[in-house]
Amino acid sequence: MAELPRAVRQAMPLAREVAVEVAKQYGVCIRPVPLKRLDVDTGRWEVVDVPCGATLDAKCPSCAKRNRQLRMAQCREGWHLDHEPTITPNDPNDEQRWLVEFRADLQARRDQAAALGEDTADWDAAVKGVDAEINEAGMRGNVLGRTVPKRTRSTRRRQDAPNLPKRRMSPTTLGRTFTSSDGKVYRPSLFVTLTLPSYGKVRDGVPVDPETYDYARAARDALHFAKLVDRFVQNLRRVAGYDVQYFATVEPQKRFAPHLHMAIRGTLPRAEVKQIAAATYHQVWWPPVDKVVFDGDHFPVWQDDTGYLDPATGEVLPTWDQALDQLDADEDAEPLAVLRFGDQVDVKGVLAGTPDADQCIRYLSKYLTKSLGDSLDAGDRAQREHAARMVEALHYEPCSPRCPNWLRYGVQPKDAKPGMAPGQCRSKAHKPDHLGYAGRRVLVSRKWSNKTLAEHKQDRRAWVLQALGQPNEPTDPHRYIWKPVPAGDANVSPLAVRLLRSVAERQRWRAHMAQLQAQAGGQDLPATEEAAA
Repeated sequence: MAELPRAVRQAMPLAREVAVEVAKQYGVCIRPVPLKRLDVDTGRWEVVDVPCGATLDAKCPSCAKRNRQLRMAQCREGWHLDHEPTITPNDPNDEQRWLVEFRADLQARRDQAAALGEDTADWDAAVKGVDAEINEAGMRGNVLGRTVPKRTRSTRRRQDAPNLPKRRMSPTTLGRTFTSSDGKVYRPSLFVTLTLPSYGKVRDGVPVDPETYDYARAARDALHFAKLVDRFVQNLRRVAGYDVQYFATVEPQKRFAPHLHMAIRGTLPRAEVKQIAAATYHQVWWPPVDKVVFDGDHFPVWQDDTGYLDPATGEVLPTWDQALDQLDADEDAEPLAVLRFGDQVDVKGVLAGTPDADQCIRYLSKYLTKSLGDSLDAGDRAQREHAARMVEALHYEPCSPRCPNWLRYGVQPKDAKPGMAPGQCRSKAHKPDHLGYAGRRVLVSRKWSNKTLAEHKQDRRAWVLQALGQPNEPTDPHRYIWKPVPAGDANVSPLAVRLLRSVAERQRWRAHMAQLQAQAGGQDLPATEEAAA
């Protein structure tokens, strides 16, 4: 056979790339993590591919799609819940009681040694070991509770914030129901969208005048947006008078400011929700950053057992706690930032089982598989420049108490360690793909569906196993021991081979599900690649 022209050969798709595309089509993870698994019962080692669990399309479309559909199921199940989710802790068993009793004896011996002026290092190590055993035995938290006092400031509301009504709390998570004249009961809920305020006039997501656009405020609002959402939920519950449950997602606007879509169980008057948003604010009580103390090559230096020093004077920089103490002592101190929502508040009533509810759920999860930076149009020069200015504003802005940028302003970060330098914070908040927002993209209240995400995944897996005629036996968590596979392990097949094996397995699943669907008279069944993996 004559050799084909170069242009024709270059136009041919690569077989490896086609294999990857087919894997995506069948919902196969394209970045599986090989792990060695030891079956304790049989003593057999085997190499198992574990899905990477990516949440972004750019990393693994199959896992991202699976996670998105799992979140959609979680949202749908909890939004219009008609029964009270009850969480009753299990009674402690004999082992747990014995561990706490042993912990009490160690504490008494440690306190006695401290009272006699003896070295308590060994006792402290023993106490730490027992605390670890307590958690391994199935108990949450620490027996001592909160050991560090919480730093508090005045809770008096700001004079420039409107007051809110406060209702007596009811011990329920369910909203009101309404009965029509024909006896039908309706349980409406809300879909709320909250945005941040304006930082300057924009057109098509780009500032009209970049010189007057308040990038510093935009950066701080993005960094602390999650705290503002927490304040809104607190105010919402006080005004509603019950334990409001919510499922919310954070996504970027075209101007790169984060905004919130929130499904709320129960209903309130629209005017009341807008009043709550207008009255909600969050004050960031951090040391001031209006004065740059160290810049250029003039950086603090680290000294063991001391911390960071001024290289010119040798003076030790104030620690994070010392800086906060100084702030607390100043009665005229102002917060570093005051966050508020913008005027645009959208409130929509939604009924269960309606097309509106399904549309809102799809909208809530629309951008979950995209990074915050994916809203950037790479071909739009003005938008690229806008993003660059936003990243520049975030470069030296402290993102947390542990951020190295505090050294620039003469304060040691919390838990300071050697090697820190301003402008070199590794937090994702400073990365262009996150645009200042480092919080979780999905915010779910604890009593939303009374299930963890793992339990929702298990429900879907159980359904598919039942449809396939497979037993859904509970797995003993102690049956398997997992270990990472060393690089170059001869027992691990090439990635392409593993992908092809997974595709073949999914083909068998699809054929079986198609057969079941035909037997069910054409009734739609969920795809196994999204539910069973």
